[in-house]
Amino acid sequence: MKKTTLLFAVIIITVLSSCVPARQLEESREKQKACETELASLKKSAQDCEARLTELKEQSVKNEKENVGLKRDTSIIGSNYRNLTSKYDKLNQLNEQLMDRLNKLLSGSEKDNSKLSGDLQMTQEQLLKKQDELKALEAKLNLQKIDLDMLNAELKKREARVVELEDILKRKDQAAADLKKKLSDALLGFENKGLTITQKNGKVYVSMDESLLFASGKTNVEARGVEALKSVAKVLEQNTDINVLVEGHTDDVPMKGAGEIKDNWDLSVIRATSVTKIMLSSAKIEAQRITAAGRGEFFPLDPAKTAEGRKKNRRTEIILTPKLDELLKVLGNN
Repeated sequence: MKKTTLLFAVIIITVLSSCVPARQLEESREKQKACETELASLKKSAQDCEARLTELKEQSVKNEKENVGLKRDTSIIGSNYRNLTSKYDKLNQLNEQLMDRLNKLLSGSEKDNSKLSGDLQMTQEQLLKKQDELKALEAKLNLQKIDLDMLNAELKKREARVVELEDILKRKDQAAADLKKKLSDALLGFENKGLTITQKNGKVYVSMDESLLFASGKTNVEARGVEALKSVAKVLEQNTDINVLVEGHTDDVPMKGAGEIKDNWDLSVIRATSVTKIMLSSAKIEAQRITAAGRGEFFPLDPAKTAEGRKKNRRTEIILTPKLDELLKVLGNN
């Protein structure tokens, strides 16, 4: 779609080249190419940000589950350790009892003495075996405790990153909400009179009906439309951290024009450019912030093949997006 748009833009520029110096023509081409490149980069960056945030959240949930499992294992090992300690104490007590009996029976028969010696040796062997098991269990417990501490530290670090990213996204949404309010205040007399302002997906959409901006099939903005665009431009002048995309849309009725406007593609592109130029001339806005694009009839609001549906589709949308520099910086550091 972008290639098609660029082709028609080249055609338009070729038609107008008799009135424009060659150097200005080349500068216009370079600016248009830079705008398209920046738009693609910003879309790709936003998608990467959302994918990275989803990945961090999933990893946080996974780490939390592992943390719960390690805590459960540690509890079981601790219980086993206490049981072994209790058995060790009982064996010590038994050993003491046997030693006492041995001392009392030293004067007894050789048979009894032999039996007692055997019992004592067996008890001592059992005691040594339990001591070895206890030491091995302690070593295993210490290693698991080290792993658990490391996992907890990593989990806290990742949770902090997720919180930071969520905070940036909240501030981005709040910036969009604040911008929507400023636009609503500035365009109070135009809302629901051919102009609507909405907020979704962290962006603000200013949609203007054809009836507010253009006569049918024309590209010159009418006086009331110019007034509305000047109000939008003043808000953008005061909010420099907002990127702007101006999209022209038409209905699906084919145009059979002559001259510079041959079809709906041409009409949508030239209308978007006309709106862009009015805003740039009405306020101090960096041209690099604005991208003008034509969508033709291919992004309708209402697919119905009716007069009412086609009227909705003939519109110009100004899409405002807070810059994602801070979010990209955080992701780059991670």
